[in-house]
Amino acid sequence: MKRYFAILFLIFPLFVFAQLKSPSDFLGYEIGTEFTRHADVVSYFEHVATNSGKVKYFDYGKTNERRRLTYAVISSEENIANLEKIRTDNLKNIGILDGNASPEKTIAWLSYNVHGNEASSSEAAMNTIYKLLTEHPDYLENVVVIMDPNVNPDGRDRYVNWYNQVKASPFNTSQDATEHSEPWPGGRPNHYLFDLNRDWMWASQVETQQRLKIYNQWMPHLHVDFHEQFINNPYYFAPGAEPYHEMLTPWQREFQFTVGKNNAKHFDENGWLFFTRESFDLLYPSYGDTYPMFMGAIGMTYEQAGHGKAGLGIINDEDFELTLMDRMTHHTTSGLSTIEVASQNAAALNSNFKEFFRNNNLKYKSFVLKGNADNIKTLTEMLDRHEIKYGFSSGGTVKGFDYTNNKKGSIDANGALVVSTNQPKGKMVEVLFEPHTELTTPLTYDITAWSLPYAYGLEAVASTTLVSGNNGASEKKVSNAPTPSAAGYITKWSSLKDAEFLSELLKNDIKVRFSENELSFGGNEFGRGSLIITRSDNKLNPAFDKKVTEIANKMGRQLYASPTSFADKGTDFGSQYVHLIKNKKVAMLQGEGTSSLNYGTLWHFFETQLKYPITSINTKDISRIKWSDYDVLILPDGYYNSIIDETVFETLSNWIDKGGKLIAMGNAVSLFEGKEGFDLVKNGSEEDEKKKDSISEGNLIPYAQREMERTKDMITGSIYKISVDNTHPLAFGYGDTYYTLKLGSASYKFLEDGYNVGYIKGEPESVAGFSGEAAKASLKNSIVFAQAEKGKGSVVYMVDDVVFRSFWQNGKLFLANAVFF
Repeated sequence: MKRYFAILFLIFPLFVFAQLKSPSDFLGYEIGTEFTRHADVVSYFEHVATNSGKVKYFDYGKTNERRRLTYAVISSEENIANLEKIRTDNLKNIGILDGNASPEKTIAWLSYNVHGNEASSSEAAMNTIYKLLTEHPDYLENVVVIMDPNVNPDGRDRYVNWYNQVKASPFNTSQDATEHSEPWPGGRPNHYLFDLNRDWMWASQVETQQRLKIYNQWMPHLHVDFHEQFINNPYYFAPGAEPYHEMLTPWQREFQFTVGKNNAKHFDENGWLFFTRESFDLLYPSYGDTYPMFMGAIGMTYEQAGHGKAGLGIINDEDFELTLMDRMTHHTTSGLSTIEVASQNAAALNSNFKEFFRNNNLKYKSFVLKGNADNIKTLTEMLDRHEIKYGFSSGGTVKGFDYTNNKKGSIDANGALVVSTNQPKGKMVEVLFEPHTELTTPLTYDITAWSLPYAYGLEAVASTTLVSGNNGASEKKVSNAPTPSAAGYITKWSSLKDAEFLSELLKNDIKVRFSENELSFGGNEFGRGSLIITRSDNKLNPAFDKKVTEIANKMGRQLYASPTSFADKGTDFGSQYVHLIKNKKVAMLQGEGTSSLNYGTLWHFFETQLKYPITSINTKDISRIKWSDYDVLILPDGYYNSIIDETVFETLSNWIDKGGKLIAMGNAVSLFEGKEGFDLVKNGSEEDEKKKDSISEGNLIPYAQREMERTKDMITGSIYKISVDNTHPLAFGYGDTYYTLKLGSASYKFLEDGYNVGYIKGEPESVAGFSGEAAKASLKNSIVFAQAEKGKGSVVYMVDDVVFRSFWQNGKLFLANAVFF
């Protein structure tokens, strides 16, 4: 009997292993010969977890389109049995949890398909987990591998479903074939058309918000983000390119080489081309490689040739046939190679990870911030998502670098938000709040400035001394009571939260007015733009008082119930300077010609933040639209010259004359340059004239210096201080200055007849980020925000993006003002 059970025991593991199918056997086609839908990827990972004692598989959320977000944890059976101890020991090692620990295991996180049309990586995820379990189980003795097989399911399925509909059978390798030309907006972004690889820090999207909860529970030592680049580039892996942010440690730099050399060994063995140390730098903190780096890990981007253009196979410009099978195989090899390196270096990864979280040598000890309470709250909500600690000061004066004046100064710290670098995630704090980011080269992949005090419109001081703060601020409870005897209710206008309140009132059929002038009622002062909700406007609404106060309490808005419409001084409720806000019908263009990313950010803004309805109109339909049905039209950043022909332009011009309002953003502003009645003229500069002279004399700049020479004309996400006319409705709620994020050097002269609301007068004042000499000079005496009246209507010009990636919080009120006022 004992022998019988012994034989069963020997056979049982083989029987279980035999149940684990390869991806090809499970899916019913050879993996790499078809694109796999997200649901089938999930099903395969569920199959693996069911049939292997070395895998646990979890859901961590859902996308906007209700697809599952998942991750697998893979390790030896012994490690799987001790996962919670491994996880908590890691957090104790870096001071996030109390207690002492000396962890022996390392944690490697692999993220696939953050860009939906870079679709080989989810195929590679299935291939990698199978090969890891069946061919390299020895790697798992020292490593806990976390795999997210599809960071962006909505984008992936948008691409895969489209491709499967249009592809030829067999697939067509000609670059001219339909299957190599994705329609707008492409599969790269998520549901709201956000680039999730730029959202790690700002966490505006549900995918990111839910993933960060798991990331912070594990805090991996190593993170790889699998991508694809264009078809003529072979394969890219670490080490990354300059500029490296100065916060990154020598160890992190060195270990990128360690990983890269191991990848190179495997690629050389197979005769595959690759490159390193080019293009993909480690500066901007919101990428899938840099965010982990600033959280102590070795963060890396791997880029395979392919992208949405490649399909199942394509002939590139070197007459090489690039197939999905190739792409998947390369990503599988680099993934396994990285796990191999992690396994070989578990002790070093743990010790250096611990060392990263010692923050005793940082330049700044505390960042002290004051300003609009709503903006402070929005900032703390973002910090909470990353489990970054903060407190509030009880008083005193703090000296340090003054962001407002861009020099040494001080701030009254009473009630101020304090974010200290004296915490485990202190290095990330310094990266986010630092006034200036040092650059070793201006040739970067993204913006070069993001300092949060500017992005949130707050007064701030960066201090080299530690400022104490308690754990929380006592949030004032808003409790408005219905006041039937009031002539109306008044509330301030100073943040996006006030605009959200207005939106909710309008959707509930409450009539609202705003004041062009400052108001004074009952000894209370209210600034321009303040909302007035009068009884006379709403006398047919029997639930008026109850509804207004309910909405205000829900949204934390303090109301003043005025017993009279007669002001203490100046402007009464019935003044000609107090205007009824119409419940406006807003349209926005999308489709070919528009920037999918800018459109997506605006769509997300209206739908999830302002919560105000808009009608999205595809650019192919603009010639048939009855524009008189709409009050406001928004043109997102885009290139419209080939989309809006003379006939459509004339139609829109006539609509504006009759009272329509058009809001042009980014490059859409250029559509109106030089057109009669639109008061818009492009700026020239002395540098332009010098360039003309240079061209006439012959361009003698050496070939090798051309790329660097072009940086003179570039602005790569630089922050400028501009002047603001806050008496104009477009700038209600702002002070007389604003910090704008410039993404380029587009420059237009002051309007002759219109209103220059936000502008650069004289020499431009850049406070952070890179600007080339010529580009900066061209901004002299230029508009940033302006309004041109035309007939009974107007055009609002927004040269700079006020909602960039949804993280430039302080610009959003400009957009609300443009729509409602």
